[in-house]
Amino acid sequence: MKAEDLFHLGVVADDPESTREEFTALLGYEWGPEVGGAVPVTLPAGDRTVDLRCAYSITEPRLEVVRSVPGTMWEAGGGIHHAGYWSDDVAADATALVARGFVTEATRAGADGGLFFAFLRGTTGLRIELVTRAAEQGLQRCWGAGA
Repeated sequence: MKAEDLFHLGVVADDPESTREEFTALLGYEWGPEVGGAVPVTLPAGDRTVDLRCAYSITEPRLEVVRSVPGTMWEAGGGIHHAGYWSDDVAADATALVARGFVTEATRAGADGGLFFAFLRGTTGLRIELVTRAAEQGLQRCWGAGA
């Protein structure tokens, strides 16, 4: 992982529409569409399917506003929820974070059998989302970039 691989800061909100409107009014942010749906994830308590929806800003630095999912780690709590990084090897980067004291909070398997994403939380509260770089082109469509 490298600092230049940071591609968004995530905020979880109970009312994502109002949250996006506030960022627009205060800071001039523009938004791509809300995307997502039923996503199978592995949580510490086991496998579960959650309705995971978010919208990315078109404006940089890129923000992601995630719709709150009660009873999961995706609950609104105010402030920055996570820092999202591209990863060339999510499993290896997650293992490196665990070795530094991070705890895995959620993972999602990818179509290739590897990890699509992983959320890990450090002892200071820092939460990192690792996202496979293979998803970069597809996710760029969320903010109007790419093919």
